[in-house]
Amino acid sequence: MKKVLTIAGSDSCGGAGIQADLKSLSANGVYAMSVITAITAQNTMGVFEVRDLDAEIIKAQIDAIFTDIIVDAVKIGMVSKISTIDAITEKLQLYKPKNIVLDPVMISKSGYSLLKPDSKSALIKKLIPLASLITPNVPEAEEILREVNSDFQDIKTVEDMENATKEIYKLGCKNILLKGGHMKGDAIDVFYDGFDIINFTSGRINTKNTHGTGCTLSSAIAANLALGFNMKESIQKSKEYITIAIKHSLDIGHGVGPTNHFYELYKKAGMAND
Repeated sequence: MKKVLTIAGSDSCGGAGIQADLKSLSANGVYAMSVITAITAQNTMGVFEVRDLDAEIIKAQIDAIFTDIIVDAVKIGMVSKISTIDAITEKLQLYKPKNIVLDPVMISKSGYSLLKPDSKSALIKKLIPLASLITPNVPEAEEILREVNSDFQDIKTVEDMENATKEIYKLGCKNILLKGGHMKGDAIDVFYDGFDIINFTSGRINTKNTHGTGCTLSSAIAANLALGFNMKESIQKSKEYITIAIKHSLDIGHGVGPTNHFYELYKKAGMAND
């Protein structure tokens, strides 16, 4: 069985972060492992508190995995502090996993800043060049590009998204998937590998319950890369997976509910509730 490690923050309500990653990885057929970078107090209404773990325990967690288990892919999520970024960079440069998917988590859906302002430059300079794929949404892409070019304009069209992927590529990452969930119309994600621009399109689903979609998608891509699919195949399969998970999302709590990570498995088992 292929094994995938997620390095991210914990979400106490289980819709995003480590919890969503573990569900997504498991649903996509790999063995899921975790390194926790931070503890958050959050629910469907928002993020209320964050406690970052110190760099030494983050490094110790990574060492514990890599010195014992073959890691077929790594997904990186919330890394709010420079010391956290340095710890992860040091260990990934040491162990050199084949597939690294970086989801540059910056702001929660409720507007809580999950990446400290002074950490943006460290993420851009240290983690982006290590990534096999980076999966920013539109606001995250704008933040990244404004960090390196203060005159960068807002992303408003698909053409703007395509141009943004080319600019992000210059920062050293191997592949970019710019997610269009914040745009209007169909859900269009723009992929760029330094040669080709590909638009992955699906119909927009009318639901407010999209908590953890970025975590879920990036983890699914990491799982599919670990399983041996190429980058474009991994993205296509993961796009199909997240679309179904959103279509059958869970209306729990009083705010933005989570996606339904195991819908297809429940359906096969005769347990799905449509």
